[in-house]
Amino acid sequence: MPAGIVVRRAGWVVVVSALITLVAGVVGAGTIGALSLNRFEAPGSESARARDDLARLFRTGSPNVALLVTARQGTVDSGPVEAAGRALTRELAAYPGVGDAWSYWTRDAPATLRSGDGRQAMVLAWVPGDADRVRRAVLPALTPRFTRSDAVIDVRAGGSDEVFRAVMEQARQDFVRAELVVLPMVLLLLWLVYRRLAAALVTLGVGIFAVAGSLALLRGVVLLTEVSTFASNIALVMGVGLGVDYGLFVIFRFREELRRGLPVPEAVTRTVRTAGRTVLFSGVTVAASLSVLFAFPFPFLRSFAYAGVAVVVAAVIGATGVLPAALVLLGHAVARAGSARVERRGFWHGLALRVVRRPLAFGGAALAVVLLLGSPFLGVRFGLPDDRVLPSSAPVRQMYDQVRAGFSQEEADAVHVVAPEGNAAQAGPYAAALSRVEGVVRVDSAAGSYAAGRPVPGPADTRFAAARGTWLSVVAASDRLDADASGLVRRVRAVPAPFAVEVGGYPAELTDYRDGVTARLPLIGLLIVLVTFAVLFVMTGSVVAPLKASALNLLSLSVMFGALVFVFQDGHLSELLGFTPTGSIEPSIPILMFCVAYGLSMDYEVFLLARIKEEWDQTGDAVASVPAGIARSAPLVTAAAAILAASFAAYATGRVVFLQQLGVGMALTVAVDATLIRGVLVPALMRLAGPANWWAPARLRRLHRRLGVSRCET
Repeated sequence: MPAGIVVRRAGWVVVVSALITLVAGVVGAGTIGALSLNRFEAPGSESARARDDLARLFRTGSPNVALLVTARQGTVDSGPVEAAGRALTRELAAYPGVGDAWSYWTRDAPATLRSGDGRQAMVLAWVPGDADRVRRAVLPALTPRFTRSDAVIDVRAGGSDEVFRAVMEQARQDFVRAELVVLPMVLLLLWLVYRRLAAALVTLGVGIFAVAGSLALLRGVVLLTEVSTFASNIALVMGVGLGVDYGLFVIFRFREELRRGLPVPEAVTRTVRTAGRTVLFSGVTVAASLSVLFAFPFPFLRSFAYAGVAVVVAAVIGATGVLPAALVLLGHAVARAGSARVERRGFWHGLALRVVRRPLAFGGAALAVVLLLGSPFLGVRFGLPDDRVLPSSAPVRQMYDQVRAGFSQEEADAVHVVAPEGNAAQAGPYAAALSRVEGVVRVDSAAGSYAAGRPVPGPADTRFAAARGTWLSVVAASDRLDADASGLVRRVRAVPAPFAVEVGGYPAELTDYRDGVTARLPLIGLLIVLVTFAVLFVMTGSVVAPLKASALNLLSLSVMFGALVFVFQDGHLSELLGFTPTGSIEPSIPILMFCVAYGLSMDYEVFLLARIKEEWDQTGDAVASVPAGIARSAPLVTAAAAILAASFAAYATGRVVFLQQLGVGMALTVAVDATLIRGVLVPALMRLAGPANWWAPARLRRLHRRLGVSRCET
């Protein structure tokens, strides 16, 4: 928004902005209900084709509903328990929305559906449909209906979709609880920084405007494409964070202009033209970092890109349009001398001076600390999520704790081998070969069941054959699935088949999703470096400064990934945070954190570089401009980082592992980035590079001049 309009029509801008915020809040509230639920699945993959063919040809699929039946007395083979189990299976099969159901008692008592002590057995069911239909339309009524206990049996409900329905509900509660803590905490921290309540309130108001605005923008996106429910969580987290960051930068600059003796209207105008321009560059950088998620073909990850870009747009509008108008009306009510003054002589200036005098010593020490903190990432193991992302008090988690303790295999997690054109008569030798794969305990097929290459006594099951095609169920040991489910899927796919097959089932779907995500990591890394390089080149006219910024950002992010491995993969601090380590990390959340953290790190780099570049343009002194620029920008960067880190840390109190990862990893990254990276490594490297910091080839310098981008200040 042009600075002149903001100054001349400040009252109208504030009133209209307040109305827009209210309308956006109403529209945004409707957005949350319109967002979609997603599964970890890769559209177009082999497992997706297997799932579709299994439903089309055989009217069945991977069981997404599971009932754990415990005999109150005796074993599951006793007459009363068997009768109750059969009745329960029939009731579940007839329940609206259920497409197929089977159990220990209807499948000729296979050992894979019976616990080792004989006191528990499983009833499994397939509910067709996408995650929205299953988790919102079917499970909310089905789960309480079939969670029961009587004199004969005790029944507990679970299944993969029930697990992630519980994750969704717990995450929603955690976010609401965290926001109730974050908002007053941020307001208090802002007051401590400003020592002016008015300044604190309008800065927090920018964050609220960003949240409401981004949710309203997402409402339009939802009309065109599928957006995950987790997008609303990103809007909450980043909306407050970016809104507060940008508000701090603008108000710090406004106070500086007032101390120079400028009248309020002129101070606001200059603030918009300097700090506002840098906020715009920063916003473009953050949006560019998040937009690379569009390169993923998965709706779940693309949703984060929609949310991130929407948040940046709303935050930039709030900081460069709404906030300046409020500053015109508040004037000196947000000004304060004393500790709010940005001083050249202070801690950061002194530290920067010491660093530029001994860049190798200070830079080497800081680099060693950062590399040490990031070193656990060398042992990262990407794995597949399960119920253990939930707290041990969650009912569905408690059910699966019993399954893990009592069952040596989980038929609900069987690998399905679908042969749309296969001949059931040829299935026997193939099933025998599959049963010899390490970790496989049983293979069921139209030709019978096999274990360790030999037939298992019992009749053939007609459910594995149709008028055209056949399929096989490969049941693996629980410890094999826990240790390396993806390896098992690859081994099954490697077994020669007498006909064309598609390997699916829950382990294969998660494997294809994980492989699809990790295969694009190099592309994502390249894109994010290229787009942020382009933005920083436009801002600085240098090719060295963007390359240095990218390298430092990657160092900062290594700390985040090291923490994820050290804490959540290896289990350190698990008792304090209250989660169960599984020895691996699901890759989607770290990728999201990478893009968010990279954008925020570059955010601080933009403000730091802008001040240093301003000093360089004025003095031409490559050495003195570094501590001088840091002294003017580091205090506000530190304040912004402290508030943002505290906000993220609040999410570490959540009870879903995904949310805890976001809180711990982001809080640590922001803290390290604002101290070791920006406070030590930036001045050390800039001192070593000297005038080369602002170098670019002649052609690129001419291109930058043609772009006509004036310098940015904060």
